[in-house]
Amino acid sequence: MITCRDIYNLQLDGVELLTGETGLDRIVSWTYNVQTKPYDDHMNHGNFALIVIDYVRFTFEKAYEAMIELNDLGISGLGISVTEDRENVPEKMIDKAKELELPLFFIRWKGASFVDISQSIGQLILETTISNKRTGDYLYNLLFGYEVNDKYIEKISGQFGLNFDRPYRVGIIVVDRKYGVNLEQDEHTYTYYTDCLNRMVIHMKKRPMYMRFLNKFVLLFEKTETKDTEHEIEKILRELDERSEFKGLIRSTCILGSPYTKPADFGKSYQEAKNLIPKKDYLPNPTGKKVLSASAMGIYKYLFNSGNHSDILGYCNNRLKKLEEYDHANGAFLINTIEAYYMHGFNVGKTAEALYIHRNSLQYRLKKIEEILDISLEDSVEYLDLVNCILVKKLMFDA
Repeated sequence: MITCRDIYNLQLDGVELLTGETGLDRIVSWTYNVQTKPYDDHMNHGNFALIVIDYVRFTFEKAYEAMIELNDLGISGLGISVTEDRENVPEKMIDKAKELELPLFFIRWKGASFVDISQSIGQLILETTISNKRTGDYLYNLLFGYEVNDKYIEKISGQFGLNFDRPYRVGIIVVDRKYGVNLEQDEHTYTYYTDCLNRMVIHMKKRPMYMRFLNKFVLLFEKTETKDTEHEIEKILRELDERSEFKGLIRSTCILGSPYTKPADFGKSYQEAKNLIPKKDYLPNPTGKKVLSASAMGIYKYLFNSGNHSDILGYCNNRLKKLEEYDHANGAFLINTIEAYYMHGFNVGKTAEALYIHRNSLQYRLKKIEEILDISLEDSVEYLDLVNCILVKKLMFDA
């Protein structure tokens, strides 16, 4: 997607940036000609808003109020035009836009029209989409084997900066969503989230290949010893998920396949990452990492490479039998408690909050587990064995 900086760089006739330079990297999803309230019925996140000071629907005072409300609703930038250029934009409005870090443009009455601006923005978005599609089509071919041969790879890959004498791996970004009562608004928020994600990924330092495929976001990037790309993906996803407009509603995780040097094996890396998607919430991840890989499964990944799991499954069943019987007979949640306590870094407060119980209730459950199994949970070997058995059973039954 494009940003307000791209609009600024168009140098459209009669369009002047008054303030808001720090917000020029806001994502622009489309344009919005501001007319009547309620604005949120017509505007979506990322819209570049356009207001005419016509002294009928809008005076500068009303435009000032509208600017604040629209910024809260998530506009990317604001363009102001004044009938016959009767007045300049007041300093009060300029100062407020600067405070909001909102790009504020003045559009001369006889300069570029709102139609010109809308068409220019639409053309930029279209060109970006076509460029992304070209890269996506090539990545699709690499991963799924269509039209891929040595001559094709040699001819095309150099255009994308790929060098196949080093390993590359696939990452799949999975987006989890919560739905509210307004499904249309939820969809707009999700679309804006994906626009922001798209922009941030294609501007990463190492420039990974990137495509949207079905409901997933797929990357191909070079594996390095310093794991720079993995760290950058972690930072991007964490930053996005913490934004006020997305926090608590949308969160993402990137699942990585193994690295391979041969292009013919990139599809294997994709499948490895894809197979981990339904397991991602079971993987040991006490610190809440946003980037997980097959290697993060440790011994668990080997469970899916063999057809005979009966021995290890029998051991896990036997190890957890007493707790499962107690849970079933008493409507308790001792198994869930063990897992939650581990997943939250053995933090009593966070675990109790996650389980919606009092700290004292959590302590009681932990003591009951020790009593039933005749063990001490302070014994790290015993505790890890229990957690392993719980995770192995979950992973095997969901395989």
